[in-house]
Amino acid sequence: MSAPLAILAAGGTGGHMFPAQALAEELLARGWRVKLSTDARGARYAGGFPDAVEIEVVPSATTARGGLKGKLAAPFKILAGAWRARASMKRDRPAIVVGFGGYPSIPALLAATRLKLPTLIHEQNGVPGRVNRLFASRVDGFACGVWPTDLPDGVEGYFTGNPVRSAVLARAGAGYIPPGDYPMALLVIGGSQGARILSDVVPGAVASLPEDLLRNLRVEHQARGEDEERVRAFYDQHGISAEVAPFFEDIARRISEAQLVISRAGASSVADLAIIGRPSILVPFAAAAGDHQTANARALSGADAAIVIPESKLTEATLADAIETILSQPDAAQRMARSAQGVGRPEAAQDLADLATQIAGLDIYSDERAEQP
Repeated sequence: MSAPLAILAAGGTGGHMFPAQALAEELLARGWRVKLSTDARGARYAGGFPDAVEIEVVPSATTARGGLKGKLAAPFKILAGAWRARASMKRDRPAIVVGFGGYPSIPALLAATRLKLPTLIHEQNGVPGRVNRLFASRVDGFACGVWPTDLPDGVEGYFTGNPVRSAVLARAGAGYIPPGDYPMALLVIGGSQGARILSDVVPGAVASLPEDLLRNLRVEHQARGEDEERVRAFYDQHGISAEVAPFFEDIARRISEAQLVISRAGASSVADLAIIGRPSILVPFAAAAGDHQTANARALSGADAAIVIPESKLTEATLADAIETILSQPDAAQRMARSAQGVGRPEAAQDLADLATQIAGLDIYSDERAEQP
């Protein structure tokens, strides 16, 4: 008997791809075959997937941007992608199709629902995105990475948490060195869409810190490619030790070695911070659909593990004050790290894999599931 096949449909940003990667790793460990269905853009985020995962690129598009011509062409691209996905599923019938959001997941979910295959959605954010909301009532299960999640009427949610990649799990609960009079690391991560404002504000905030903090500080700043040079130049001009790059491959290591993390409140970033357990300053992306990043930040802020600064209140002065508050109080920073760990759900990938297995009808899910943690 051949191993069951799971098709994971995801794309658009790392926020969709990282939990898909985590589920892929868990299912492979259980003896499944795994295929990733995404578009050309999503495939660029697939470099971290295990080699055993087959990557199938299918056409997709969004009607939300791209000008009039792009919006008119989008439905035809989606239908072409769905037709290709349907043909692939008929050749190699999956036991389940799991969607993680983003418009690249539309073709696979559309094909699977038309073929009446077992389907599952995983929503990373506290407010579902357009695609997941569209398919919410058509799938067999809806897993939530954040609780509570603002679900459509009549849709039952299963709280699994947000799966994190094996590299993050390997550093779960890593020992925290609280701030002190020795070298310290400040990590700045902004995501693909939200890094600009952090590049505008963080360098000036850091430069305004008291000298007794600044002399010990090393900044690791993830900046968009178009901002990289100016951010690096600012740090250099102010004599601040800094590493600036558009993307950090070893993000789990960097989080674990940081005394403080400044980040957007993307679901994957929040999950990584909770699993490893680090104090953070979160700046929710104001343009996020449904203000879902503010919802994502609630678990850490509610546990006193993070300071949340809305974009409307983010200035060099307010940010510098928050940085100094954390880095000048080692005992409080230590408590924030422990509190963050208390929010983490290291078993999320296992729970999501259990749910997928149950929906696929391949096993009996024995653990009690509930709509709340």
